[in-house]
Amino acid sequence: MACITLVNSSIRSSCCEIFTRISSPFLSHNLHRHTLFRPISLSHKRLSPFLAMDGSKEMPSGLDETTEEEYASNSNLLQEFTNISNIDKAWTFNSGDGMGTQAMFSISQPSASTIVPSPSGSKLLVVRNPENESPTQFEIWSQSQLEKEFHIPQTVHGSVYVDVWFEGISWNSNETFVAYVAEEPSPPKPTFSQGYKKGGSSDKDCGTWKGQGDWEEDWGETYSGKRQPALFVINIDSGEVQAVEGISKSLSVGQVVWAPSAEGKGLYQYLVFVAWSSNTRKLGIKYCYNRRCALYAVRVLLRKSEANELELKDNSFEDFPVVNLTQSTSSAFLPCFSPDGKFLVFLSAKCSVDSGAHSATDSLHKIEWPTNGKLSPSETIFDVIPVVLCAEDGCFPGLYSSSIRINPWLSDGHTMILSSIWGSSQVIISVNILSPVDVPQIKYGYLLEKDTWSWLNVSSPICRCSEKVRSLLSSLQFSIMKIPVMDASADLTKCAKKPLEAIFVSSKSKRDGACDPLIVLLHGGPHYVLTSSFSKASAFLSSIGYSLLIVNYRGSLGFGEEALQSLPGNVGSQDVNDVLTAIDHVIDMGLASPSKLTVLGGSHGGFLTTHLIGQAPEKFVAAAVLNPVCNIALMVGTTNIPDWCYVESYGSKGKNSFTESPSPDDLTLFYSKSPISHLSKVKTPTLFLLGAQDRRVPVYNGLQYARALKEKGVETKVIMFPKDVHAIDRPQSDFESSLNIGLWFSKYCK
Repeated sequence: MACITLVNSSIRSSCCEIFTRISSPFLSHNLHRHTLFRPISLSHKRLSPFLAMDGSKEMPSGLDETTEEEYASNSNLLQEFTNISNIDKAWTFNSGDGMGTQAMFSISQPSASTIVPSPSGSKLLVVRNPENESPTQFEIWSQSQLEKEFHIPQTVHGSVYVDVWFEGISWNSNETFVAYVAEEPSPPKPTFSQGYKKGGSSDKDCGTWKGQGDWEEDWGETYSGKRQPALFVINIDSGEVQAVEGISKSLSVGQVVWAPSAEGKGLYQYLVFVAWSSNTRKLGIKYCYNRRCALYAVRVLLRKSEANELELKDNSFEDFPVVNLTQSTSSAFLPCFSPDGKFLVFLSAKCSVDSGAHSATDSLHKIEWPTNGKLSPSETIFDVIPVVLCAEDGCFPGLYSSSIRINPWLSDGHTMILSSIWGSSQVIISVNILSPVDVPQIKYGYLLEKDTWSWLNVSSPICRCSEKVRSLLSSLQFSIMKIPVMDASADLTKCAKKPLEAIFVSSKSKRDGACDPLIVLLHGGPHYVLTSSFSKASAFLSSIGYSLLIVNYRGSLGFGEEALQSLPGNVGSQDVNDVLTAIDHVIDMGLASPSKLTVLGGSHGGFLTTHLIGQAPEKFVAAAVLNPVCNIALMVGTTNIPDWCYVESYGSKGKNSFTESPSPDDLTLFYSKSPISHLSKVKTPTLFLLGAQDRRVPVYNGLQYARALKEKGVETKVIMFPKDVHAIDRPQSDFESSLNIGLWFSKYCK
């Protein structure tokens, strides 16, 4: 077990446009600012939200004269929150002169798919994916100048994967090659001319057409139409691209990194990558950590050119087997080498795989990397941070980290900095992968050298937060509440009986001594968590006069594995009771009025929201849901994660009960666990925000429930976003959603 130190008790997004440095002797004063990216602006909406092209005034559907002014005012305020920039990525580099460290950052730009600096920071790779069948564009930048540009045709590979799941773009240490993951080239399609034409035909042939060929299954939500991810290497001097051969076609690969060079073993290196098997159906994979995966290694042979430069040897991947490095565990991802190359460190979601829960408690492991270059599938895996089942009060609750920084190492070479969840807070922890001791203390700052910390503030040189927003935010306060559970039955484990947590956000002073209307905010998953970090949407709702109660019901991440596993099999009851308990808690404290309660949630949060308005029909004056799970019996046949329906309804035994042909008993249970079973009692006006392209909770789940509410006379409003998927996060859609949520709640509780 590793030494784990809490570095920062809470991380909050600042209102700044760029990533900035902490001033210290170890950081250069010449901060590199990369300006390829620009935030998306919606400032044109300020002119007039309702002005038609002919100058006449048009009223959006559902508005009247009494709400028009509020709609316009809130729209302008929301725009100011929207203008707060998001920081996508940041990197640190040694300056090369031993005097400091440089930092580079990026903010969003639609035209560039991704950027990846070289290890030294002297070069920059920009990858631009095509929107059609055009070539993928690779650009090599140096000193703010474009040095080289390569166009990779679709016959070599399709778009490069740049999402957080399969994405893997890695420079080698010599900065001569880049390994990356991209779509396999399109398979040839059959050609017909009255009948099948053997040998195909050219596009110029008259009377011929291309057939569709075999259907290829994809990985579900957000991967619609995406082909199999495969591994490629490009020589950045010549632009030569080679596909990595020898990897089974049943494996979908991602997260590739170059391994350190083997000592005295000539011109070869290893690539280490993650792979998910797809021998059976490709269930939805995004945010689903319960899919089995492993780390693999493949050898790359190099040669020296006539100019004495390294290049890929022809057929460099042949005659050497791909090695599975983690056969003894069911989950291994996000590989990362220690600076000295002695250890390969990785995360594991074995708890998710074993239980079937889509997200659960993580663990951190390491493998001693062989310096002789001889790899074995039986390499010993050492625990660095094991799973914590139930932590004592105030102690480390376990690791909940979905990412590892590109360079997470401090200067000692064996201490990692990780982001994790600790209860309802997002925190930074330092992990010593060598020495096992208990959590000693809480620290703010960063490590200069052994046992020496620097305590400095982070400056914000460029800020996009307006004075109006700054003033509104300064008037808010928050606290993390511990709320005793009410159904601590004897069959629950010790950890599952512990208090749940909720974050309460409110104005620092009550207006006229009265409570602001309350929005109960519920996360999805259900194995997810909402922390005390900054959220634009939540800040906007707080700023227009609402208190927020953000409930991390039992089953949320960050509270130990036992508490998390108490929820599967008990959805629709335990989580509902936890939320009602939290609401009653703030009412009893005099922080909320029972006559001004609203509820908001998406996905499983929408499941909870629609359960609450059915099981407590008199409690809420208004509700809003985003892509809600309303009928599991309907969802199971159309979703890309049908296993979720079984695990969350049956509990862990549902993992083995999962079938593509649910029985009548299955469907009966699914219906009984669903909000639609309580629909006859619902009275609460409800707003539905639905993504038409959602494959996780297909749109007809929410539509069926909305139509049924309308049928029984409950006031209902539906806004459909034709191009959005499960996460309604396209900038325009996110803007319209937040604006309408505020207006909907205002209509019923102000």
